[in-house]
Amino acid sequence: MSGTLVLVRHGQSEWNLKNLFTGWKDPDLTPLGVEEATTGAMALADYGIKFDIAFTSVLQRAQKTCQIILDGIGQSSLETIKDEALNERDYGDLAGLNKDDARVKWGEEQVHIWRRSYDVPPPGGESLKDTGARVWPYYMTEILPRVLRGENVLVAAHGNSLRSLLMVLDRLDREKILGVNLATGVPMVYKLNADSTVASKEVLGDMSGAH
Repeated sequence: MSGTLVLVRHGQSEWNLKNLFTGWKDPDLTPLGVEEATTGAMALADYGIKFDIAFTSVLQRAQKTCQIILDGIGQSSLETIKDEALNERDYGDLAGLNKDDARVKWGEEQVHIWRRSYDVPPPGGESLKDTGARVWPYYMTEILPRVLRGENVLVAAHGNSLRSLLMVLDRLDREKILGVNLATGVPMVYKLNADSTVASKEVLGDMSGAH
């Protein structure tokens, strides 16, 4: 029997709050972000899962979300692997800019293309396709084998690195993924079949806060 894969997007960051493009920049969680991660932890505690290992990115907003969840389910010292393969999409020259200011500088349509197209990267940055190109191999070699061995695995990461994974898990094509947004701090619980396809998916919370 395969194990369980749980994906969680980090809680609100300081730059989410300020409406800034973040990418590989490293702002902390806001008090609301801590609260969101805590709520996610409570949902997983109620669900009753215990993890064998956790994965997160090298960015503190994901790492702190991961730790808050582990603290909340009584697994504070669980082995946690940090890898930049799970980092947020790199926004390149947009990183640190206010999204409204970027629209003034480059135009609403161009910024929308950068944010929401599948394969058009912002200047100096990554498209969603580029993000997937580093997330998918890491998932296939490091995460998936553990789940298929029967382990319960937590992945605390970012909107776009997790959207890349949802393309694989939920079998979403390049058009469908563009309309998918993930709420902050809301765990998604996947049970996998032996052939790595999804047997079931359960969202432990409210996805209406997705942005």
